[in-house]
Amino acid sequence: MAEDRPRLRRPAHPKRFRPQTNTMDKTRPIIIVKKKGGHGGHHGGAWKVAYADFVTAMMALFIVLWLLNASKEVQVAVGGYFKDPTGTSKKVGSNMVGAGENFILNKDNMPKLKEQLQQAMKQMTDFDKLKSHIEITVTAEGLRIELSESAAGTFFNSGSAKLNSDGSELLITLAQELGKLPNKLSMEGHTDSQPYSSPTYSNWELSTDRANAARRVMQANGIRADQITQVRGFADQRLRKPEAPLDPANRRISLIVQYTPKSDDEDAKPAAGDQKPEGNKPSAAQGKSTDKK
Repeated sequence: MAEDRPRLRRPAHPKRFRPQTNTMDKTRPIIIVKKKGGHGGHHGGAWKVAYADFVTAMMALFIVLWLLNASKEVQVAVGGYFKDPTGTSKKVGSNMVGAGENFILNKDNMPKLKEQLQQAMKQMTDFDKLKSHIEITVTAEGLRIELSESAAGTFFNSGSAKLNSDGSELLITLAQELGKLPNKLSMEGHTDSQPYSSPTYSNWELSTDRANAARRVMQANGIRADQITQVRGFADQRLRKPEAPLDPANRRISLIVQYTPKSDDEDAKPAAGDQKPEGNKPSAAQGKSTDKK
C-alpha cells in the first residue's frame, strides 16, 4: 500500500533562485579609466646624462684648443702636472717650470739620468760613429757629459767655434732631455796645448766661444734661460790627457748637470734611530775657481 502512494516533492527554497539585487548598484556611477600611451608619459633623467657628456666633451675641446695656442713652457708645465699630480709637480709653474719628468737630480738617482740620456742618444742618426767621443761620468759636482773632438773635428769645425751637423743634433737631443729637469747646468770649453795661429785670438777665446755656441743651441731647443748658470773657458789648463797635451781628445766641451740641494722639508725629517745634533755644523768650504778671460 505504501508503494502506491504518490511521492511528494519538497518545494524549492524560496530564496535559492531569487536573484539578489542591491539598490546601490543602480545609483553608482560608471568610471572608465583610460591609460595614456605613446610619448605623452614622463621620460626620466636620461637626457641629463647625455647633456652632461656633451658639456664635458666641449670643455675638453676648449682646453685642447687653448693648449695648442699656449707657449711651450705652459704646455710642459701642464703635462708635468698630469704625469705626477701628487709628486714634485707642485714646483711646476714656479721657478721650476719645465720639470716634465718631475725628476730632481741628486746622488741617489744619478744612474737613472745617465741611462735616460744614453737611451735618448742612441736614437741619433750617427750615434755609432759618435759614441766613442761621448763620455758621461758621475762627479762630486754633478753629472758630467763630455764631448771630445777628433783630429778632423767631431762636433765643431776644426779650429772654429761653429758647430757641425753632428754636434748640433747631439746638443739638441741633450737639451730636450735636460730641459725637463729643474737642475742647474754649467758649460765648459777646453782646448789642447797647440797654440792658435792668430795673435789676437787664442785658446782662451776658442774654448769660451765653443762653450757659448753650445749654450745658444741648447737654450734654443729646450733649456730654460735661467737653467745655465755658468759658461767657462779653460783653454789648455785642464787637459784630459796631461801626458799628451797635443792630443785632440783634450779639445772638448763639458756639460755639468749640477746636484739639487735637499729641500727644507727633507732636512727637517731625521732618519729613524738618528740622534738630533746639538748644533748645526758648518760644511766644508768649497774652493772658488777663478776663470781667466
